[in-house]
Amino acid sequence: FCLTVNEGFAGGAYGYVAMGPYRGGQAEYLRVPYADFNCLKLPPGMDHEKDFALLADVFPTGYHGCEMADVRPGDSVAVYGAGPVGLMAAYSALLRAASKVFCVDRIPERLEAAKAMGAIPVDFSKGDPVRQIKDQTHGEGTDKGVDAVGYQAHGSEPGKEEPAAVLNNVIETVRPTGAIGVPGLYLSSDPGGVNEYARKGMLLIAFGKLFEKGQRIGTGQCNVKKYNRELRDLIIAGRAQPGFIVSHELPLDQAPEAYNKFDKRIEGYTKVILHP
Repeated sequence: FCLTVNEGFAGGAYGYVAMGPYRGGQAEYLRVPYADFNCLKLPPGMDHEKDFALLADVFPTGYHGCEMADVRPGDSVAVYGAGPVGLMAAYSALLRAASKVFCVDRIPERLEAAKAMGAIPVDFSKGDPVRQIKDQTHGEGTDKGVDAVGYQAHGSEPGKEEPAAVLNNVIETVRPTGAIGVPGLYLSSDPGGVNEYARKGMLLIAFGKLFEKGQRIGTGQCNVKKYNRELRDLIIAGRAQPGFIVSHELPLDQAPEAYNKFDKRIEGYTKVILHP
């Protein structure tokens, strides 16, 4: 944690921190480096186990998307992506008192989860999501937007990757002078990219439209340490219950199968907790 370079961004002195030099934490035991700083103190008991597990990443990351988009009470918000981060972004928008939250995806179970929390599901397999949202906002679009998908975005054609599709849709969806948060991952290079631009980490985005509309955009990996204490306290107070997105709890030895099903978006796999 650097107190003088990029103040307030744990591990962010040089930008994106990648994964660090340590082995993964999905194991029976692990040694936490710099534990006095990295560990988060939790109350005793198992009352909020699923909720607390999400403080490690997806809950703060979804909240970060709303923070970058400057979501305020009364705002309308469009969240593209209803995976774990997208659902947490939509949930965070509601926690921040947004008046209307749209959640865009095509996986039925994920859209159902969005609807259950109070968001408005938008199935992009049934038509242009921008038009669907504008039809429900008197043609104006939303005040704020969140791209929770990133470079692995797909358009309406199943199986066809379109890295800039979601970002362009968010620009089109958000009204003039609105703000956009991008917690979705974009790479500086992608050797397996669908075209020459994608392989170089370049996107064909409607920057002229972004400029014309006077929109603001925030990007970058979430600084989890900035948010997880206040989000922990919301959980303890009963104000936040993010554990509703956990679809499966499995033993550690089933992790490979769980990852495979999650990657294929099958059998309702949305968020998995592994028990050593």
